[in-house]
Amino acid sequence: MPSDPTILAFDTSAAHCAAALLRDGRIVAARAEAMSKGQAERLMGLLEEVLAEGGLTWRDLDAIGVGTGPGNFTGIRISVSAARGLALGLAVPAYGIDGFAARRHALGTEGAVAVPAPRDQIYLSRPGTAPEQIDRPEGLPEDPGPQALAESIAHLAALRWPDPAPPPAPLYIRPADAAPSSDKPPVLLD
Repeated sequence: MPSDPTILAFDTSAAHCAAALLRDGRIVAARAEAMSKGQAERLMGLLEEVLAEGGLTWRDLDAIGVGTGPGNFTGIRISVSAARGLALGLAVPAYGIDGFAARRHALGTEGAVAVPAPRDQIYLSRPGTAPEQIDRPEGLPEDPGPQALAESIAHLAALRWPDPAPPPAPLYIRPADAAPSSDKPPVLLD
């Protein structure tokens, strides 16, 4: 049986930038910063800080864990593309972990969990059904917070290691709010 992997996990699927470092089956460093924008500029610095706090370098990593959403369209793309690039550059697998699985792990539940969605709604996942976007019902557990999500992503990625992993891909429940421009493109002259 392989030894416990060293995994750097992170998530930028909402108004935060969060990371956790798992070594020998336990979290040795973790951080989360609230931010409504700027995750792309902050992520790599935060990851380097978490590695330094854990006394490790990029070369010590066995795998990457990344939150794949649902959540903020741009935030998800930031973390998924960073994970894919790091995995390629470090020659390690990157494991995509969806926000529902991370919340179930963090909360220690097998039941329904919710991910915050725009317009005072949630993305709800009930066992055995497809996730949906709805108004928040009563009785759901509170969100565990971004640092707990990053820690859960690390633990769940460790359960998949050393199996090969397909490249992480974003999980979207609904289309992005952005739309292509309806303006005619300019005419290009030769």
